[in-house]
Amino acid sequence: MDVYVIGVATHPAEDAVRNMRLEEMVYKTARAALDQAGVLRSQIDHVTLAACDEIDARGITSMLLAAPAGAYLKDEMRVTDSGLTGLHLGAMRVASGDLGLGLVVSWNQSAVVPLEDIARIRAEPFFLRPIAMNFAIAEGLYANQVLNNNNWSETQVAAQVHALMAVAQRNPRAVKRPVKSIDEISTTEMLAYPLRVGHRAPITDGAVAMVLASGDWVRKHPDIKPLAKIAATAWAVNRYQLDAQRLNDIDFFTQTMQLAITRAGLKSLDDLDFVELDSQNAWVDLMLSEVFKNASNVALSPSGGAWAQNPYFCTGLMNAAEAVLQVSDLAGANQIV
Repeated sequence: MDVYVIGVATHPAEDAVRNMRLEEMVYKTARAALDQAGVLRSQIDHVTLAACDEIDARGITSMLLAAPAGAYLKDEMRVTDSGLTGLHLGAMRVASGDLGLGLVVSWNQSAVVPLEDIARIRAEPFFLRPIAMNFAIAEGLYANQVLNNNNWSETQVAAQVHALMAVAQRNPRAVKRPVKSIDEISTTEMLAYPLRVGHRAPITDGAVAMVLASGDWVRKHPDIKPLAKIAATAWAVNRYQLDAQRLNDIDFFTQTMQLAITRAGLKSLDDLDFVELDSQNAWVDLMLSEVFKNASNVALSPSGGAWAQNPYFCTGLMNAAEAVLQVSDLAGANQIV
């Protein structure tokens, strides 16, 4: 894949952005990414948006956010799955050979709406919605399955949160909050057994933008130095039904990870220096970490992951931005490579 990241920007981390409109957040972040890349909006030929109508509390959020995101009179596409899906689409558009310079923008202002209510609305209407399925219950079901399969203790889970919080506080782009002790985490309110409040990464507001360029565009502009190359992408969609088979399916993640490694021309996980995991709670983080337990040279979530900042819809793209900063030696205090 001949695709490069030449600019990246993240909105300053805050639990809740109260002093500006969402349009302002998106504009400032997109503008900052273009400025870092050293290009003008007039030079880009397409924009990929990643946004959720329900979280933004708007019927069609891109109607109001496309222009602030830089898409006015540009070739525009939008995804509603996640910010990271937006990066996949943006990279494929560049890799197609039809487009040369694009902007990927995603945002989240969950402080204006309760996410758990959105989860209940989105649940399957005939079975899951009547039992009030939400994120907490779904995460609790997964955590219980992980507990049964691995016999991990609550102390191990709390220790994982403590470690991630400590790493996150070195990150200059993280929300600054006290690092809780293992005991404090282990005694937080129970949400859905065995999931506790302290096991979950706090939700924040935020926005992130990346400028993507094709290899041809980069070669024609030798004055622009890429920050990173997107060597490969891979993704898959698992079953919707939350039954035992789905909750046990860590192979699904492993196979997709291996596919990306193969497409990038690498041999194994040992060829990686670090991985940013997109984990909303410590039970998931522990489970995903198991995939890398035999890859001793791989650092996991050097940014602190979702415990640094967690703008729910675009956390995946935020993690990708952190990866770009790592490989371009711009990560700051939590630089590892």
